[in-house]
Amino acid sequence: MPYTPEQKKAHIQELQNYLQAISCEHAEIPSVLPTGIYDFRTQQAVKAFQKFTHLTETGETNQATWEKIVSVYLADTQTTPQPLYAFPVRKNSIICTGQNGFTVGVIQAILFELSRKYANLPPVQLTGIYSPETMQAVQLFQNMCMLPVTGAVDCSTWNMLAQISCNLR
Repeated sequence: MPYTPEQKKAHIQELQNYLQAISCEHAEIPSVLPTGIYDFRTQQAVKAFQKFTHLTETGETNQATWEKIVSVYLADTQTTPQPLYAFPVRKNSIICTGQNGFTVGVIQAILFELSRKYANLPPVQLTGIYSPETMQAVQLFQNMCMLPVTGAVDCSTWNMLAQISCNLR
C-alpha cells in the first residue's frame, strides 16, 4: 500500500507535536507549530535536538533521530504531573452564577465526571459560564456532601470537589 500525502502530513505533525512538547522542557530546542509541513523551523528544531542529544546534526529525521525524539518525549512526559491550582487564592473567594472563565470550566468538568459515576448528580455542560444549571449541580453536590447549600463554590466546596475527583481514578 503506497504512502499517501495525508499519512506523510500526519507523521510530520506527530514529530512536530513531540518536538513542541520537548521544547517546553528544554530551552535548547526551538518550538515548532504542528502544521504537518516539514518546514525550516522544523528542520532547525530537529537539528537543535540532534545537537542536544549528541546525534549527527543533519536536520533530517532518520530512524535514530526519531527513536531518540520519542524516547526524550516519553521521559519528559512520564514524570510526576505538576498540580494545577485553579481555585483563586484570595481568602473568602466565591465562584457563583454569572462568573465565567477557566476555574468555572474546571468546576464544570469535575461535576461532569462525577455525574458519570453518580447517577443522582446530573451532567453539567462544559461552557465555562457559571449557569443556573451549574448552580443546581453545585447545590446537589453540596447537599450530598453535607456542606452548606449555597450553590456557590467556596473554599470548602472546592476542596470537597477536588478530594472526591481525585478518588475517581
